[in-house]
Amino acid sequence: MKPMSALNMMAAGLVLLLAGFLVPFLMVLRVLEAGFVLGFSAHFASLVGFFLALYGAVQYSSSPRRDDNDPLR
Repeated sequence: MKPMSALNMMAAGLVLLLAGFLVPFLMVLRVLEAGFVLGFSAHFASLVGFFLALYGAVQYSSSPRRDDNDPLR
C-alpha cells in the first residue's frame, strides 16, 4: 500500500476537522439527536483531523523541493 502524500494528509485532516465541527453544530441545531457516542466520535474526528493535518503540513514543509534553476545541479 502506497503511503499518503503530505497534501493528501492535509486534505483528509481538513475533512475530519470539518466533520468534527459540523456534527456538534448539527446536534445543537437538533438536526441530529445528541448522544454520547456521536459526541465522542465527533471529538475524536476533530482531534485526529488536527494532528493529521499538522503532520501533513510538517511533512510538506520539510520535503526537499527540486529547483530547475539550481546551478549546482
